[in-house]
Amino acid sequence: MAHSLRYAIVGAGAGIAELHLRALAQLPAARIVGMADLNPERGRPRAAAAGCPFFTDHCAMIEATQPDVVVICTPHPSHPQIALDAFARGAHVLVEKPMAIQVADADRMIAAADAAGRLLAVNFQQRFRPVVERAIRFIAEGELGELMRAQVSESWYRTAAYYKQAPWRGTWRGEGGAILMNQATHTLDLLCHLAGLPAKVWGWTKTRIHAIECEDTAQAMLEFSNGAPGYFTASTAEAIGGPRQRILIVGERGVIEIADAQITLTRFARDVREFAAHGPGPYAAPEFTQDVLELPGDGGGHLAVYRDLEAAIAEGRQPRVNGCEARMSLELANAITYSAHTGRPVTLPLDCDAYAALLAHLQSGAGRDEQPIPTSDSLSISPGSRES
Repeated sequence: MAHSLRYAIVGAGAGIAELHLRALAQLPAARIVGMADLNPERGRPRAAAAGCPFFTDHCAMIEATQPDVVVICTPHPSHPQIALDAFARGAHVLVEKPMAIQVADADRMIAAADAAGRLLAVNFQQRFRPVVERAIRFIAEGELGELMRAQVSESWYRTAAYYKQAPWRGTWRGEGGAILMNQATHTLDLLCHLAGLPAKVWGWTKTRIHAIECEDTAQAMLEFSNGAPGYFTASTAEAIGGPRQRILIVGERGVIEIADAQITLTRFARDVREFAAHGPGPYAAPEFTQDVLELPGDGGGHLAVYRDLEAAIAEGRQPRVNGCEARMSLELANAITYSAHTGRPVTLPLDCDAYAALLAHLQSGAGRDEQPIPTSDSLSISPGSRES
């Protein structure tokens, strides 16, 4: 019999909260014991429908209801403090992506969870998609070999109406960015999940068609620790007729190609390094076999994340998308933004103090007046410093 867990939701009036409520409704042992939102007009009706008390103060809600898990559905900049408040009161945390808007805050969240002996889970539900799980199995079984190249692209087309729904979207203060902090954080997470965190980043961002403060288009050239190249691009400005998401992971022994719900797995008869040294002719290529699989489904979406978190609590293990796993895509997003605004490549680990200075500069609105952009040189900060 499933262990009963008590859940409390912060940001109950948010649009994304509806998906969490649907997932919780499918967990027979789950109990929603409280909801909080700064906007009573949006949050109170949802609490009433769930039959639980409503609060405008999340700390008061946690203290009054004593939940096992606090679910955070608020805008991104508020995630760290709410998570710290939950850990301080003995609760586990499930936070919407991205976990924070800068990696220094993510590190504080991870440290607070560890200190409290609680779990921090981040809602990257795309990791539970069948195509992604099959790709991870291919890698774990050694069929990819050493990374040779990684390439991901995704269209997240949005209209002006989307940004008008919530005035915090697409702003430095409200979101810490736009596509890199919202939609494409999923794309970046899958890149890091399948290929690992790059070692070096050259970023480029533009606002091409939307009347927003931050980027609607982003791309980056990447270099991984073994020297393998990578490429990332995502946009809310472009619509395409074919697969919205394309992921290509090329290895010395095989290749993974994902196009939405289709995955193609290629296996070379001989690894490319060995064949290059001893192949029979100047234009020869290794023989290969290929499996093309249609694996529809989202892996349970939010429900899969909740089931994994409940199992992690029961089994005394980390959730599949814990804080350390989720911080990779945030660090990469921050690095792309930093590189794009300074015109310099970024070597990871990211200089957290320099990024904090850049973000504060952008949030102040100074960037619109073409004021000098802070860099690690102007701040006299050593590369790789990290607050934890």
